[in-house]
Amino acid sequence: MPDSKLSERPSDRAQRLLKVLVDRYIRDGQPVGSKTLSKDSGLDVSPATIRNVMTDLEEMGFVTAPHTSAGRVPTIKGYRFFVDTLVKLDPPKGEELQTFQDALQDSDPQALALSASNLLSAVTRLAGVVTVPRRPHTALRQIEFLPLSDRRVLVILVLNDRDVQNKIIHVNRDYTEDELRQAGNYLTEQFGGRDLKQARKQLLTELRETRASMNALMIDAIEMAHQAIPANAPGPEFVVAGRTNLMGGVEGIGDMEKLKRLFEAFGRQQEMLHLLDQSLHSHGVQIFIGQESGYQLLDECSVITAPYTTEDETMGVLGVIGPTRMAYERVIPIVDVTAKLLAGALKSKN
Repeated sequence: MPDSKLSERPSDRAQRLLKVLVDRYIRDGQPVGSKTLSKDSGLDVSPATIRNVMTDLEEMGFVTAPHTSAGRVPTIKGYRFFVDTLVKLDPPKGEELQTFQDALQDSDPQALALSASNLLSAVTRLAGVVTVPRRPHTALRQIEFLPLSDRRVLVILVLNDRDVQNKIIHVNRDYTEDELRQAGNYLTEQFGGRDLKQARKQLLTELRETRASMNALMIDAIEMAHQAIPANAPGPEFVVAGRTNLMGGVEGIGDMEKLKRLFEAFGRQQEMLHLLDQSLHSHGVQIFIGQESGYQLLDECSVITAPYTTEDETMGVLGVIGPTRMAYERVIPIVDVTAKLLAGALKSKN
């Protein structure tokens, strides 16, 4: 079949040349000329034929020629076709796979998320991003109060059997350890096992409906608990490792002002969570190349994500962020494997 710029899909020869071009550009970061393509592709065709194929690919939108060079570089469309059709994935195996498994041995879900982000960053040399595992609900298991100085009380909330939150509140009088122990025991007995939102709502109901029949310590206990229990269960957050991998160098993003804004976005969290949430209910790896993310700060980046799931419940999303010129054949399977290993580690801890 002859190469034609009118074809919706490049010919086999054009696809082979496009793959060589993308591979070479990812490796070197320089526009790729026809002589290099002729040498690397192994095709028995003249440089003139290769130039014609490149012209067709350019008119089809797969490559573009920078003004300063006769060579060409892939466009977002070219990367997309490469990722969807041409890339040969190189998943971790053997000792490398064992290293991945060994890295995800923490018992705490948040620690596992941090380990996974560090692993992704270290192996890919990109920024690793992992949302902290989500729970269907947050149950209040136990509440304790400890006296501090200056009319302050340390409130210890035990949630979902293993998560512990501490909060210091200010009170109107001094309490003895025995009073605070009684208050904690009363609240644990009355509200232990309830959903956190439900417990907080019930605290208000107790104050409103039974206040007249309660003794002063119980009233104080409920008011202290109301201060300590958040109005909403902690929302999903993510951890990022390897931000500096996005800076400078052959594999980095050179625009420091854009990097600064991107780092600020990591700090705000909500914008990045919106992007990651797009992968929550997907199956397998999702790849956003350049403008496909819909997030202007990532126009020169690729984001590769995958949900991690235990049984039928999606716990969160993990992935990497880096320049569009990344080693997709390595990064895609690394994200996939890490998501599966993290899901398995979380399942074994439950």
